[in-house]
Amino acid sequence: MAKEVLEQSAQRKNEIIDACEAVYRTKGFREVTIRDISQETSFSRPSIYNYFETKEEIFLALLTREYDRWTEKLRQVSRHSSAWSREEFAKALAGTLENQETMLKIQTMNLYEIEENSRRERLAEYKRSFYRAMTAMDDCLTAWRPGMEEAEKRDFRYAFFPFLYGIYAYAHPTKKQISVMEEVGIPSPQMTVYELAYHCILQLLQGK
Repeated sequence: MAKEVLEQSAQRKNEIIDACEAVYRTKGFREVTIRDISQETSFSRPSIYNYFETKEEIFLALLTREYDRWTEKLRQVSRHSSAWSREEFAKALAGTLENQETMLKIQTMNLYEIEENSRRERLAEYKRSFYRAMTAMDDCLTAWRPGMEEAEKRDFRYAFFPFLYGIYAYAHPTKKQISVMEEVGIPSPQMTVYELAYHCILQLLQGK
């Protein structure tokens, strides 16, 4: 019975997270409400509070799930990267970020507020997921260059993970931002997440 209860709870949490993701596609973080999310589920708004205390916790759960998806992609890269050139390896790592727009958008736009308004245990779940991604990235680097020193892998992480916190905004400027940049003469190359990540990774791996 306990197993069935846990499975039912996990299913309902996933339904709530799915609903949050669906609403987030059409509304900004500040506009999304628990009511909006409940309308995309099969149960009432008060029922959501049995699983999440705030909308921020729902977003944090969504982000955690997205990081776990990314980690699995990184693990796949680590299983096939030993014979790749630097360019091939950079392409493979950049490719793991394709279809990770939700992850990148949340952490670029709203992560600080989300973390501040989530319980410690929910935040710990996310941080464990984040750490798994960091470990998977280390495994990719080790598989690609077995002799890479720990300090080199650390330096790569310290540069690449902060880079991820801003990549969404660069890849998805608003029409207003583009217009103003053109007005003041700032180049706007309009690169995709993949292209931005590839060029960053290639530079970080220079000389490796």
